[in-house]
Amino acid sequence: MNIKRQLAALLLAVSTISFAQTTDFAPFDGNFNFYIANDLGRNGYYDQKPIAETMGNMAEEIDPEFVIANGDIHHYDGVRSINDPLWLTSYELVYSHPKLMIDWFATLGNHEYRGNSQAILDYKTVSRRWSMEDRYYTKTFKHKDNSTLRVVWLDTTPLISKYHDENETYPDVQTQDPKRQLAWADSVLNTAKEDWVIVVGHHPIYAETSKGESERLELQNSLNPILKKHGVDMYIAGHIHNFQHIRMPDNGIDYVVNSSGTTSRKVKPIQGTQFCDSNTGFAIGSLNKQELNLSMVDKSGNILYTVNRRK
Repeated sequence: MNIKRQLAALLLAVSTISFAQTTDFAPFDGNFNFYIANDLGRNGYYDQKPIAETMGNMAEEIDPEFVIANGDIHHYDGVRSINDPLWLTSYELVYSHPKLMIDWFATLGNHEYRGNSQAILDYKTVSRRWSMEDRYYTKTFKHKDNSTLRVVWLDTTPLISKYHDENETYPDVQTQDPKRQLAWADSVLNTAKEDWVIVVGHHPIYAETSKGESERLELQNSLNPILKKHGVDMYIAGHIHNFQHIRMPDNGIDYVVNSSGTTSRKVKPIQGTQFCDSNTGFAIGSLNKQELNLSMVDKSGNILYTVNRRK
């Protein structure tokens, strides 16, 4: 081994030791744990590769059951097919840690709709861990302490009219029926009896951002009444590229914006803001019979803030 390789190996060892010594994993012990990551695909550039490495290192300690990949897996124009090289450079070769070879339950983001959105679903025929069942779908999970979790994955891009109006940029949006999806979500949540219910969609319902206000207003008028009606615990979004936790006075839902896994944007508080931060990173969901927590983690593995719900 030459000097450069020896030095690289030493730096990696020191980094791993420092990570293990400074991060407290006790709150995750014995819980049902999972990851949330979104706005990922930059071919490993910016913070994507360091964050992927941190996810792998932390997974050795907390043993996540699965990853929620909440949209914009491929910037900037989605993929053309299941054989697009971007699957390798933005996903397979980046999230390569053995502990990340678990189910990845994905949603579509607006950038997926710039390409062949069906290819995102069809990739499950190529990759064992890519477990996206449909454009919107639901699954239930049971922990060893008999606590139960329901996750509802939504396809929020077709719920926003501007994407229908920009047909040349987002051609597949026109083929989707927003009313049908909303009726499905209402039906699923009406029968949800699990201890914890989380709804996941790429676009936020409430968030501080320079992006057009119409995106959030439309979801506030169409989707949010369904979530409030059924009293879901959390709505988790991406899209904005920073961390935000918002609570509104008219309901008990925790609205979470999970930061980008590559690049971030500045953020400031608005009405209902409990926490906001402009770091890149990912989140860890962790639950048992009594508690549901969502911890916001930066690229170095520091837990910046935790959303906490108790029974």
